[in-house]
Amino acid sequence: MNGSPDLWARWGSFGAYDARGMKGGEALILELNRIVHSSGIASPVTSRRGLTARLRYLDSGAGRAALKEQGVTPRTIRAWMSNKGKTAPTSASREKIDAAYWHRRRDNLIRSGWLTRHLDNEGRGSSMEIYPVDTARTAPEHVRPGISQRTVTVRYIWGDLVDAWARKDAVTVDEIWDDVITDLDSDYNAYAYVSAVGISA
Repeated sequence: MNGSPDLWARWGSFGAYDARGMKGGEALILELNRIVHSSGIASPVTSRRGLTARLRYLDSGAGRAALKEQGVTPRTIRAWMSNKGKTAPTSASREKIDAAYWHRRRDNLIRSGWLTRHLDNEGRGSSMEIYPVDTARTAPEHVRPGISQRTVTVRYIWGDLVDAWARKDAVTVDEIWDDVITDLDSDYNAYAYVSAVGISA
């Protein structure tokens, strides 16, 4: 994942002392992925119920196109769609169905505006928990004191963030992360890298 040179520079030599973490922008991307997955079909594709639900969701022109993008032939797609409750795809085929479902689900949540509205929360924003890098393996003399988990209410960025995430524009996501941590007073440089980010959405 490419990141802005500014964020890389802010990490400085801290990572040399065995701190564990990821760029804040990458953590944001992972958290948006989690939100999308938590809003979808809960049953796994390995179950009859989960498989059938995914095939029903994909039973449209766009859904079939998503399956084709995963390498499924039109003939196989027709067979699956005509026997949703009886078809028994191989394990590899189930993985393709699952991947097509999640790609289509992601696209629908972006296109409909649901994800942006959900995070914006009618202008009230969403609470974000920021977990600092893991310094358990870092020598005490290299650990910056006073860096703890922070919670902030984030507003106004959600439309831009979802747009950048939809385009897979890591550079812009990094810039948005920079905007978020600027509100963390003088310690914000310490949160260029984090262990994780949690969004209450």
